[in-house]
Amino acid sequence: MASSIQVSFSVPQRVIHWAMALLIFFNLLFPDGMAHAYRLMRRGETLTPDQISSANIHAYVGFAILFLAVLRLCLRFFQGVPPHPAEEPRVFQIAAKVAHFTFYALFLILPLSGIAAYYFGVQAAGQLHSGPFKALMWVLIAGHLVAVLVHQFYWRIGVLKRMTHG
Repeated sequence: MASSIQVSFSVPQRVIHWAMALLIFFNLLFPDGMAHAYRLMRRGETLTPDQISSANIHAYVGFAILFLAVLRLCLRFFQGVPPHPAEEPRVFQIAAKVAHFTFYALFLILPLSGIAAYYFGVQAAGQLHSGPFKALMWVLIAGHLVAVLVHQFYWRIGVLKRMTHG
């Protein structure tokens, strides 16, 4: 019996990847409701129902990201992932492993630090959440997009296909 090499991500892995991308972009681009509510809470002011609802949207999206991240890790563990392209230079394979590990860490750390700040009032968690953790996520996203473009158009390695249509 010949063993088959996985050439693309499974459909559930691809769906979760793109769902998480949309949810993460949403929370990164529209944090205003949560930021405003958090400032008011730190000053001891009472939030209006609209302010609470606006902050809760950000929090619920964060919970969804956390749930999907755990599911994604389980799928990664049980289904595996395609190997790095053989044509990819070794240094870039190492960089990809470091970047993916950091992504997965942030998929867990960002929601958990947000929960600690919003629900438990841990101010240091809120500062890390909206400061260095958020900045690192933006850097990783930018690097990820550049890496995909380099693979696709410079090296002409079809890695984008593995996460779009298999």
